[in-house]
This record gives sequence, C-alpha cells and structure tokens, in this order.
Amino acid sequence: MSDTLARNGEVSKMARQSRPRLTLDIAAIPTYAIGDIHGRFDLLAKAEAAILRDAARLPGRKLIVTLGDYIDRGPASAQVITHLMAPPPDDFDRICLAGNHEIAMLDYIDGWISYDEWMRMGSAESLKSYGLDPEHLPLVFPSGAKLDSFLRQSLPRTHIDFMRAMPVMLETPNVIFVHAGINPKLPLDEQTDEDLVMIRQRFLESRVPLPKLVVHGHTPNDEPDIRPRRLNLDTRAYRSGKLTVARLWQGQVHLFST
Repeated sequence: MSDTLARNGEVSKMARQSRPRLTLDIAAIPTYAIGDIHGRFDLLAKAEAAILRDAARLPGRKLIVTLGDYIDRGPASAQVITHLMAPPPDDFDRICLAGNHEIAMLDYIDGWISYDEWMRMGSAESLKSYGLDPEHLPLVFPSGAKLDSFLRQSLPRTHIDFMRAMPVMLETPNVIFVHAGINPKLPLDEQTDEDLVMIRQRFLESRVPLPKLVVHGHTPNDEPDIRPRRLNLDTRAYRSGKLTVARLWQGQVHLFST
C-alpha cells in the first residue's frame, strides 16, 4: 500500500511535516520562473522551448523555477509530473516548488481530506491523466474506504515521492520564489507552509512593505500582475492557453508567454 495504512476501513493519517526552504544566490544566474501549469503539458513544452531560445545568447548555467500547481484542471497532470522529474535541459538546473494542489493530492493520499474534497480541487482531470475514471470508480467501489485504498495503491509512488520532496520556498538575496505569497507581518523564517502555498488577501492587499521581490502564482489573472515588490505569473494556463514565464537576470525582469 502507499504511505498510509488502512485499518478497519479507516486511514491512519501521516503527520504533516514542514517542507524544505531553499536559499541560493542567483545574481550571476539567468533564472526563469514559470507560472501555474495545471496539467497543460503542451504549454509547458512550448514554454521550455521559448526559454531555450531566449537562453541561447546568455552565458553560463541557467535556472528554471516552477511555481507549483502542476496538476488538476488541465488534461495532462501525469505527463507534467513525469516531465518535471526528468533531467532539465542541458546547461540548466530546475527547482520545482510545491503548490496547494500538490499539497491537496498528498493530503488525500495521507487521509487528511476526503475523495469528494479532493475532487473539488479539479482533481478528476488528474485521475484521468493517470488512466483512472473518476466517474466510474465510485460505482465499482461503493465503499469510500475501498475506493481510497485502491487510489492510494494506483497512483505512482515515484510521483508521490517527488511531490513530497518539493520545497515550499526559494529565497535569494533579492527575490523570493513561492507558490502563493508570504505573510507580510512575519519574518521569512517564521512563515508557515500553509501561508506560502495558500495565502491570498492578507498578502495581496497588505500595505506592509515586502522584504524583497516576491515571484508567485496561485491567484489567477488574465495577464501577469506586475507590482514594484510582487510579480504574479498565474495566467490561468488550463483555461486561457497562456503559460507565463519571467526571466530574472542582472536586476531586470523580462516576461513572455506561450
């Protein structure tokens, strides 16, 4: 079975553990941040091709930072995760941050949320990408415990382990990369995982000066939301067909979309 244990029809919940937070000096590294992908492997492939074209004229190694929410809503979640698990392009490194949709999938696996709660995240599309039928399965397994057990055994362990290992923040001297944002009232070393992957209004509407430029996703917009200390790259890729990339290098930000 997976990381959870089924006992008398119930799931033994795993304790939630704090996720890694990374630090890196990217001053000399052209860095490409990619917004919320949500199962659009086609757009991810186009974005990486555009990154390679842009990076061809830049020196040294480069870095790709994906901002979370790789799964759900779009049609190819499994393919996105498989691709991100593979080595990055030549002369690139890649850091994949956790989003709230990856956390939700793990919460279902670990028994913290129910199947119905998980499905409300748009996760039916994720199951389909793994060759599972979210409409037929509840008819085959009328017992919720049996359905949960089947799914926890069916979802690829390698993908689950990959999501478990995702860091929740990348801090650099001048930029913070994170899925949702930060709590402006707390120091960076006191940020909770929940805020980093879920926060919205307290971050977006705060008048407290942010300590650094925060590059994030999570809150969808028609266009990238560009502010002096905040850059939101979530442009509803699963619906709009537009996946946004930001290149950060030498103190400048350059945006392009698929």
